[in-house]
Amino acid sequence: MYKILKAEKLADKIFLMDVHAPRVASHCQPGQFVIVKMDDKGERIPLTICDYDREAGTITIVFQEVGASTIKMADLKEGDSFRDFVGPLGCPSEFVHEDLEELKKKKIVFVAGGVGAAPVYPQVKWLHAHGIEADVILGAKTKDMVILEKELEAVAGNLYVTTDDGSYGRSGMVTATLEDLVSKEGKTYDSCVAIGPMIMMKFVCKLTKELGIPTVVSMNPIMVDGKEVVPLQVLKELLPDPASLGPRTVGKTNIGCIFNGIKDGKKKSIYIYNVCDHQECYKEVESQAVSYTTGVPAMIGSMMVVTGLWKKPGVFNLEEMDPDPYMEALNKFGLPWKVVENPVSVDCYKTADPSVHMD
Repeated sequence: MYKILKAEKLADKIFLMDVHAPRVASHCQPGQFVIVKMDDKGERIPLTICDYDREAGTITIVFQEVGASTIKMADLKEGDSFRDFVGPLGCPSEFVHEDLEELKKKKIVFVAGGVGAAPVYPQVKWLHAHGIEADVILGAKTKDMVILEKELEAVAGNLYVTTDDGSYGRSGMVTATLEDLVSKEGKTYDSCVAIGPMIMMKFVCKLTKELGIPTVVSMNPIMVDGKEVVPLQVLKELLPDPASLGPRTVGKTNIGCIFNGIKDGKKKSIYIYNVCDHQECYKEVESQAVSYTTGVPAMIGSMMVVTGLWKKPGVFNLEEMDPDPYMEALNKFGLPWKVVENPVSVDCYKTADPSVHMD
């Protein structure tokens, strides 16, 4: 069990805890995280290490109420314990591995938004301990949402607090402060680290690109129960196997192109198309028509190259090759096509009823 030595509410729905975890404290570095679990049935929650004390054997974590587990965790008090406290995990800050003498030559600025102040603080503290003073821009929506101001002020070269509504410190977004520091106050920076909401990091990057400042941001993966979640894999698990849809798919595909051009000095328009039946395809090759109409053209194209029918020195677009043998092969291999001259286009957004408007 990992005892909570301190539990404090920093702002609305934002909490800080000091946890006794000597092994983690003895090995952790700025930029790493832990995974905590409240009880046997609890969710594994990844949290950034906000601070550590190797002598006291403590780890400081900061978290925000965003779901059932963190709401439950906010109810823990001093003297309570975590069932599991695993770490340190992840990669340390890049600064930890850089040559100190070279690092001392750099002018570094950190941009922290909201709870992003938690992972920024240990990095700035580490730099301060090694004789490097970094500037910090600390942003929040309002004065009441500013966290870790005193802690950052103690280790930063200069601390610039800004609030979106202007209720405390400078007024406006963190990007406005950074732009003012460089453009109006003559500051120069060799490196920027931005940690906070995704939209904040996006606009910081846009600005630093214009200012020519190399920038690092924190792109945390989506994690559930301590495991990285890839949205595509979630869909794969939830949706049926495409192969299982074949026997029960009914319908047809219609793939075609309309060509407009000049032939024999006259304007001409033709529509070339193919209709493929799902059930017929499945009966023949046990795949849907959408798979059939994807695979067969690719096979024919490969055949054109292998047999030498499409072979010229240099690089060519597909449209520059002779289409006749390709089109003949489509008829031969199950994708017969038809031609309609002067096709009539149908605009589905037009209506004869003047009272109906399609915007």
